[in-house]
Amino acid sequence: MNQPRIYPLGDNALVCESAPPATLDCQRRVWAAAQAARGWPHVLEVVPGMNNLTLVVDPLAADRDALAAQLRAAWDAASDAPAPGREVDIPVHYGGEAGPDLEVVAKHTGLSPKEVVERHAAGQYIVFFLGFQPGFAYMGGLDEKLHTPRRAEPRLEVPAGSVGIGGAQTGVYPANSPGGWQLIGRTHLPLFDPARTPPTLLQPGDQVRFVVAGVEA
Repeated sequence: MNQPRIYPLGDNALVCESAPPATLDCQRRVWAAAQAARGWPHVLEVVPGMNNLTLVVDPLAADRDALAAQLRAAWDAASDAPAPGREVDIPVHYGGEAGPDLEVVAKHTGLSPKEVVERHAAGQYIVFFLGFQPGFAYMGGLDEKLHTPRRAEPRLEVPAGSVGIGGAQTGVYPANSPGGWQLIGRTHLPLFDPARTPPTLLQPGDQVRFVVAGVEA
């Protein structure tokens, strides 16, 4: 793996960033380095991302050169770190009103809608990080044959639970929101519940399987 670039972001943050593409090994390093950094003095916040990790630090007390060295050491030590997550099944109703873009994905990929559903449900996905909105999981593992560009014009409102494809990734919208991913189905499972502990159904490292609960042409 290429060595990451570590650089300051303003006066109170430090970023550790690896070059694309996003890989499971890279995300394991992000998770491990994030876990280590949460115990370091003068680190106020730890923000894992896709291929990157940001540390928000106390600008008056932190030695950023020393933190950069610690960060690189934590990154290098994480090569054999296992994925920490659980296995989570998400039932999905594909097509119809729940998945209005299933035909679009089928046309783009040259597959039938049935084949799109079969390939999507056969995937082994892993949560790389949470972002965009609370509980929205960016996942790796989408079959390359299913890669489909985002919509040219995003929808003003995507229903909560919608399962979509955006480029090389698939994900589930936790709440009603604007969005540009191609919607192929919907789940009834709540991805975010502020009354739950933890409030997000999925966590980085979780292994996700989509289960076909129904298909509508």
